[in-house]
This record gives sequence, structure tokens and C-alpha cells, in this order.
Amino acid sequence: MLRRPLGRSRLQVTPMGLGLAALGRPAYITLGRDEDLGPGRDVAAMRARTWEVLDAAWAAGVRYFDTARSYGRAEEFLAGWLADRGVPAREVVVGSKWGYEYVGGWRMDADRHEVKDLSAARLRRQLGETRELLGDHLSLYQIHSATIGSGVLDDEDVLGELRALRDQGVAVGLSTTGPAQADTIDKAVATGLFDTVQSTWNLLERSAGDALARAHAAGLGVIVKEGVANGRLTARGAPPALVRAARERGVTPDALALAAVLARPWAGSVLSGAATIGQLGENLAALGVIWDDEAEKTLAEPAEDPETYWARRAALPWS
Repeated sequence: MLRRPLGRSRLQVTPMGLGLAALGRPAYITLGRDEDLGPGRDVAAMRARTWEVLDAAWAAGVRYFDTARSYGRAEEFLAGWLADRGVPAREVVVGSKWGYEYVGGWRMDADRHEVKDLSAARLRRQLGETRELLGDHLSLYQIHSATIGSGVLDDEDVLGELRALRDQGVAVGLSTTGPAQADTIDKAVATGLFDTVQSTWNLLERSAGDALARAHAAGLGVIVKEGVANGRLTARGAPPALVRAARERGVTPDALALAAVLARPWAGSVLSGAATIGQLGENLAALGVIWDDEAEKTLAEPAEDPETYWARRAALPWS
């Protein structure tokens, strides 16, 4: 898998990366997770699973790995794997995020799994925690789920801390969430600070597309998350039109859904959220799928309005 520049940053990423949201903690909002993982979700089992998927991703050529402070022990698992496998910092791009904190206590039935705080104090503390684990491997540090309403893009203390981090050679970015992603992206571009933006774009939720094109044109690298909509664009939940189109092309629905993302000219790296080696293989098959005008026309219908999409996402159970 050839690497390419991620926007104006000095980072070189692969077209597909691996996100660790579903690997670093026992519960997450992915359809079919019980079937994927079964009951073996203690720390040792999840660490072993994470390393297996990381090994498979590395063997397939993936060189961008995305994690966050709130992904349970994902940073710890990734750091241990990097050290054990002797991966030099120059050979990989590692992005992490600050702002959410994991509070689930490694319980499936936790009342809350994460809490959000986008203050400068949280940034300073979590950056220290991330650096302690990832050290020189940390290439990119991102605000986790920035929104206009959070006020984080107007917080001069936060922006000052991020500028200082950028001056130290770490690229800075943000991830976005919710039905007003486009407004957040445009505001982030206007600050002139950010090197990257990570947003949700998939066949069901396309509202950020024009804003991501503007961000790309302004020099930001674009990372796309949730390309299979937390499982809703896999064989477990895909709309009939996607299932038929995938069958005709001899691939799984998730591969075709990810091919749609890869075809966007502004997409720098698209994340697989695979929790198993099998899922990873199906996701990576997207790299060999040709997304053409017929697919674009045939699969225009599954799109939902943003409010509906995000309401349905919020209703997904942690399992």
C-alpha cells in the first residue's frame, strides 16, 4: 500500500488506516459485536485480539493507526505492540485524540462509558498521558469530537496549547461529530491552525462532503471515520440496494461502502474499525473495488438526513 501526504502536514499515510475504537475496550456501539467478540473480553483477551489485528494490518501494508485516550486501553495496547514488534517511529503514523475520558471500568453494563471535557486542563493532562505511552510515535494529536457548541474552537487556552504542540513537530487536528459537522469543519479551517480533520462520511451520512472538500482545498488532510456506519453498512444491516450492488461486484457490503469513501478526491485516509482479522480483510478489499458512475447513481438512495442519522447512531447500544 503506497503512502501519500496527508494535507499540508509532513505525515505520509496509507489510503486505509486502522482505528482502535472497537479494540481497546470491552464495549462499543457496533452491530454484531457480541457475535464478533463473544464473552472473552478481559484485558488480556482484548490485548491479544488487538495485537492480532495490528499484525494483520501491518502485514497488509497499513501504516496509519488511530486511537484516543477514551478508547479504554487502546493507546496502551498500541504502544506495547509497537515496542514488541520494534516498529520505528519513522515507519508509522500514529494519531490520537484528547477530550473524552474512558470511565467504563472495563464493565459491559457501565452507566457511562466515556465523559467529555474539551478544556485546556484536560488537554494538558491527557497529552502527558498519551506521550508517556506513545512517546516519539505520536505523530498527530486531535481534538476529540469538536463541535461549534462545545466552544473549543474559540478557547484561546486550548488553541495556544495546540500551537505549542505543533511547534514541537506534532501535527494537530480535530475530529467532528453530529449533524452540524460542516459548520465545525469550516470554522476549524478558518482558524488556520489545524493540519487535519477527521469526520464521519458514509453512504448514509454525506452532509460533511462539501465542507471536507473545502478543507482539503485549504490544505488540511482529511481522515474519514465510520465509513460503514458502526455496522449499518455491513452484511448485518446494509440497505438492500447496497447488498445487491456488492453481490454483483463479488464483494461484501462493507467493502463497497468503503470504496465509496475511497473514491472521494478529498479523502486522505479512510479508517477501518475492524475488531477481527476477518473484518479487516473484508474492509481492505475496498482498495481493489472500482467505484464508478453506476455505483454512484445506484447507491444514492440510502442517504439519510443528518438529524435522523445521528439520532439513530446515538440509539445504538454499547455491546
